[in-house]
This record gives sequence, C-alpha cells and structure tokens, in this order.
Amino acid sequence: MDNSDSFEVIDGDFGAGLILLCDHACNYIPPHYDNLGIAEDQLSRHIAYDIGGRNITLGLAQRLGVPAVMSKFSRLLIDPNRGEDDPTLIMYLSDGAVIKGNYPLSEEERQRRIEAYYRPYHQAISEVLDKAMATGNPPMVFSIHSFTDKWKGVPRPWEAAILWDNDPRMAQAMIVALSEDGTLTVGDNAPYDGALINDTMYKHCTKAGLAHSLIEVRQDLISNQSGVDAWVDRLTPILEQLNKQVEMHEVKYFGSRRDKL
Repeated sequence: MDNSDSFEVIDGDFGAGLILLCDHACNYIPPHYDNLGIAEDQLSRHIAYDIGGRNITLGLAQRLGVPAVMSKFSRLLIDPNRGEDDPTLIMYLSDGAVIKGNYPLSEEERQRRIEAYYRPYHQAISEVLDKAMATGNPPMVFSIHSFTDKWKGVPRPWEAAILWDNDPRMAQAMIVALSEDGTLTVGDNAPYDGALINDTMYKHCTKAGLAHSLIEVRQDLISNQSGVDAWVDRLTPILEQLNKQVEMHEVKYFGSRRDKL
C-alpha cells in the first residue's frame, strides 16, 4: 500500500485486468483549514465525500485481488472528479451549505490545492494504469461513487446508476447485469450524466481508450457494513464475468459526447 497526503493505493495484481478508483473516498480536511469554516457535522454529509464508497472499493479490491486508488481528502477541499478549469472544482456552496473557507479564494490558494492534492491523486492513477498496461493486459476501470436517496426532498427511485460517455462496452454490460437482478432500478446516466469533460474517467480512460464505467450506489443502502458487504457480493461476480471478455481489454477510442460542445 502506498500513501501520501492526497491518495491511497491498494496493492493488487496489476495484470488482473481491472483497476478500481474512488474519487470521493474521504471527508478529511487538514487541520490548518479549520474545516473550511463549516460545522463538524457537515463533514458526515454527502457534500464532503461519497458515503460507503471507500468501503465498497476496499471490499472489491480484497475480494478480486486488484489494485485500487482512492482519495484522502474531502471533495470540499478540491474535487478530483472535475477538470482543473471546471468552475465546480472548489465549491463555495454545496446543497445548502456555505463553504466559508472556499470564498473568496485566491488564485494562489487554488493553485496550492491543485498541486498538493488534485495532481498527486491523478498522478497516482496514471502510475497505476501504466503498471497495468506494462503487463500487456489493458485493464478495464471501475469507479465507485454514491448518491443521496433524496434530492431537494424528492426520493430517488434508483438503487444504483451507471454513468458513461461514448464507450458502451463496460457500462452497458453493467446495466444489463445489475438489471437482471430483478430487485434493482438501475439508472442509465441518471441522476447524473457521465459525459463530464476532463473528469477522472475522461482524463484516464476515454482519452486512453480503456473500457470503463462509473457506478453510483444509493447511500442509504451502503451506510453500514452489512449494506457494503451486500454490494460487494453483488458486484464481484459481475466484474469477474466482464473481466473474461476480450473486448474489455482492447484499447478502443470512442471519444466523448462533450468533445464537440
């Protein structure tokens, strides 16, 4: 396991054909930022991290014996699943919470966070993917996120969602496999769109031609260990089956729906 102030790498078989990512694994804010001026209880909310995401990632990494890269800082400090020029890279308002430590924000401080947290995390992903590519078996990439069960008071009907851009290989297969369960309502690019320019998937997978998908699991289903274990049990055989398919390990360039916008 490799560690830094910004990322955590779980070791595994780099030739196994699968890499796991968790962009919003942690709600940690360094002490000198004084919680960015928000109350302590706000750090337990979804605005600070993806509840349950880290535990699912750890469970899958252990079960499948594959590497994983996870963030070690709160998305409120800086969001690694955004492009550096994205206006939502550092939020000053998030689901009703005012992030006082983020506004006003000097360009010097913005750059400091990019250099200290954002870029080292993405460099860690690049290095893990380089090691995987060096084995001669291009990996598929699976990114783990979670979403709230309600938004602005309205219940969300999905237990999980798969987000994707133009590359249908892994994403469509995941949607089919999860839907076959018969007990799940699975969102297809809902409640979010997977075509986000310069996000993690675009940066490391779309541009590299690697099969990939991003899953969002509803947070109320994975807020405790039994829920996490159930989802690890559900996802493990699906990923094992997909990993046997040749097309998941072919480098193919599908581009992005956002490229022409």
